[in-house]
Amino acid sequence: MLKGIKVIDFTNYLPGPFATLRLAELGAEIIKVESPDGDPARNTGVLKENTGLVFLANNRQKKSITLNLKEQEDLEIALSLISQADVAIESFRPGVMEKLGLGYETVQQVKPEIIYCSISGYGQNGSFSKLGNHDINYMALSGVLSQLKDQQGRPIHPSITLADYLGGFAANERILAGLVSRFKTGEGSYHSISITDQLVSLLGNHVMVEKETGESTGINVLNGSIISYAIYETKDQRYVSLGALEPKFWKNFCLAQGREHWLSAHTSKTDASNQVFQEITDLFKSKTFYEWIEFSQVVDCCMAPVLEVGELSENPYFKEKELIFASSWGDYQVKMHSDLALPAIEAPPKKGEHRAEILNSILI
Repeated sequence: MLKGIKVIDFTNYLPGPFATLRLAELGAEIIKVESPDGDPARNTGVLKENTGLVFLANNRQKKSITLNLKEQEDLEIALSLISQADVAIESFRPGVMEKLGLGYETVQQVKPEIIYCSISGYGQNGSFSKLGNHDINYMALSGVLSQLKDQQGRPIHPSITLADYLGGFAANERILAGLVSRFKTGEGSYHSISITDQLVSLLGNHVMVEKETGESTGINVLNGSIISYAIYETKDQRYVSLGALEPKFWKNFCLAQGREHWLSAHTSKTDASNQVFQEITDLFKSKTFYEWIEFSQVVDCCMAPVLEVGELSENPYFKEKELIFASSWGDYQVKMHSDLALPAIEAPPKKGEHRAEILNSILI
């Protein structure tokens, strides 16, 4: 799809590399520009053979060149790379690329039709823009974290950096839109992605519901407050999700369990005073996790197990799609686009591995 599109990637850690990995799987050529020390993700978190797992998970299909952008010679190499590229993407703090001589206005003089994307926590302008920040901060400020609470009303600390990934998705959306526009008009464009703003965009329903009703947890039939759309514990202390919102699915569930008298309780509340809720809670606890998995595959009632990460690669759904695969270089990778055949799969690059190849390409 994106064969022939060249992306110069100045990003580190997660949002930008995740975005460019998705573009790489679509066929784009990704040239990862790293400092002499390399992407910090190479050396942080859990390591495998002295390389960070976050780096390994998000940087296959890319070429690496190391440049000291504070040195004039390397700055000129970066500008030469951009002059032959379609897209430039960066994730430094606002103002850093300008100080380096690689801001959009400078780059636009070198390549007027460039699609230039900046990813940051709070955008390029405004009183928050220069503040240090991380995923948990974006989740908190945006209001998304307030939607993940335990039964005591305390925010739950997520074990996945949702904001970073959403920032990557949003960057891709804007880059692809910029490319479409350029194909139609011949003009390049600049795109500033605020990760926090992208999170807030998830809360359109919640904001409207809160303003109209005062309810802060969104659409009430989707927030765990009714028995047909909830999470239940099994006999072996595992969990199963039930999403039988439509009457036909609720009917299938009730009749399959011989509980016809539950039909009228379809949208009743998940509280202790509800007799049917107590009965359905006891029912789920009477069978094991795997018994409920078998049931969910026979009875069409919108039920799915709450799987642990270690169970995904052996789950029939993911095995069928080959979403998780053992790489030829000795780890496990996750496909970004399940419906597309992967291009020739290349290992995450060693730091500066492709410097000679890249330099030769810009001297042609």
